[in-house]
Amino acid sequence: MDRITDRLFTGHGDQGPGRLDFPPLVDHHCHGVTRAELGLGSFEPLLSESASAPASGTTFFDTQAGFAVRRWCPPVLGLEPHASPAAYLARRRELGGYETARRLLSAAGIGTFLVDTGLPGDLTGPGETATAAGGTAREIVRLEHLAEQVADTSGSAGSFVGNLAEAVHAATRSAAGFKSVAAYRHGLALDPEPPAPGAVLRAAGQWLAARGTGDRLTDPVLLRHLLWSAVATGLPLQLHTGFGDPDLRLDHADPVLLTDFVRATEGHGCDLVLLHGYPYHRQAGYLAAVFPHVYADTGLALTHTGARAEAVLGEMLELTPFGKLLFSTDAHALPELYVVGAQLFRSALESLLCGWVEEGAWSLPDARRVTGMIAAGNARRVYRLPDA
Repeated sequence: MDRITDRLFTGHGDQGPGRLDFPPLVDHHCHGVTRAELGLGSFEPLLSESASAPASGTTFFDTQAGFAVRRWCPPVLGLEPHASPAAYLARRRELGGYETARRLLSAAGIGTFLVDTGLPGDLTGPGETATAAGGTAREIVRLEHLAEQVADTSGSAGSFVGNLAEAVHAATRSAAGFKSVAAYRHGLALDPEPPAPGAVLRAAGQWLAARGTGDRLTDPVLLRHLLWSAVATGLPLQLHTGFGDPDLRLDHADPVLLTDFVRATEGHGCDLVLLHGYPYHRQAGYLAAVFPHVYADTGLALTHTGARAEAVLGEMLELTPFGKLLFSTDAHALPELYVVGAQLFRSALESLLCGWVEEGAWSLPDARRVTGMIAAGNARRVYRLPDA
């Protein structure tokens, strides 16, 4: 790594005695990267949560995420910061997809990846992602994807329910946790109590009878059954909240809609981790503040707010207990999103905490301790990961 890149990815350069030292990050929510070679037409859509091409005469590079990629990623590939999209993509093609991904992943400063394997596409798995970065990885099992796989091979409601229970139990042998995208499939305003066994069998029978192979699970009774099946394992349960792609009704993804479910799960030994949150990240922070088993992150919100990431992270730090905030990128397909998510997080947190130290509101030892907690320590505790 050259001198410029080394400075970019180990902090802000020479900052005197107030500089914070970051441990290798634990990215507790992310996805694999694409194995495909990408040109402008295939690269640019991955900068946005939109399911459509940019409007005529516009580009997704002209977004906070696009500008952040051009700021932080070109130096890793041997270009100056703020290289043009054309120059950057040309350099990407020159290096090839594998070498580009290897350089970017290894430069991100992430030591541990908890990879949600439930997305479609030719993406790297946990082991391949971690190997490229020189780190380690564990799987996060997406509940709805697991149920859909079970349904593809189950001929009756009874076999589906039994096979699903076996699949959830089997996943606990290697997975670090589970994830639900009920926010997409129905919304978070679900009945908070576990459904009765008879209701689960009826819902399963109706769903299987109407279902084609590969159809998505949207039935609210079965979604609740999945949530409670995960709670019963005692592993952490990630819940998508807030910002996402157009499949989502954003007002149905406000984390406060989970309040009754949060109350119902207290004392069951399962930690709930609220992902992303934005623009409801303050609500997620509130839930983490008042319920002992609730945690939160800002996830992809930092990537998509770019130069405003410090403001968003500062709002999370208003109320979220420092032992309850985790780091993630939610990077998907583009290895660039790992670099951007990690660097924006480090830059924003360092600016905030060092500013509070300079004001006299915080001590430097406390700022350094909290940095370690949010960057890695909290996730290691929640997901029961070994110390680095």
